[in-house]
Amino acid sequence: MYKIKILLTEDDENLGSLLKEYLIAKSYDTDWFLNGEKAYKSFVKNHYDLCILDIMMPVKDGFTLAKEIRMTDLEIPIIFLTAKSLKEDVIEGFKAGADDYITKPFSMEELIFRIEAILKRTKKDGKSISQAEFKIGKYTFNSHKQILYLGNKEQNLTTKEAELLKLLCTNKNTILERNFALKTIWIDDNYFNARSMDVYIAKLRKYLNDDPKVQIINVHGKGFKLID
Repeated sequence: MYKIKILLTEDDENLGSLLKEYLIAKSYDTDWFLNGEKAYKSFVKNHYDLCILDIMMPVKDGFTLAKEIRMTDLEIPIIFLTAKSLKEDVIEGFKAGADDYITKPFSMEELIFRIEAILKRTKKDGKSISQAEFKIGKYTFNSHKQILYLGNKEQNLTTKEAELLKLLCTNKNTILERNFALKTIWIDDNYFNARSMDVYIAKLRKYLNDDPKVQIINVHGKGFKLID
């Protein structure tokens, strides 16, 4: 049976531990992190069905984490947990990509109710409706299978090629910031990783060169843009 996997961030160790135990007891597979930076690294490497994010966290706050998650996955549901209840904070939360917002203190039953309500809206056959296929001009890209299709022709991509192309597709016709791509895929934006990414960009351009309407352009000082 498929288990829903939850990414949980909460910098209060007592509450975080309690939440994780309760979610696991309710049959949710749960990874818990004390700060947003560690949570984001796990998000990039693993598949999650839902995120529960504390807002006030060290290293990286929940708003920043949510915005970064939204740059790689537009569909995954996000619930914010916060001690803040000001209208401005609620608006900021929804601007950052929240699907729901729970103010502390809250009951565990309320959290489960909110989770179930969101999953009913965003699930189909027990699994997330996360975008796996992208149309790029004449091409179809399946990010799960890591295959780029052009008619009957298939191009198998490496994991990094697929991750980079998915980021470009998610940000199609807008700028994909260079440092964001490096930190998302390579974790570190050092010189050697930057050169490596340029090699992957060149490979993706080669794979896409059968459709002249599709381009990956350099945006000087900023990053790349997939134009379709």
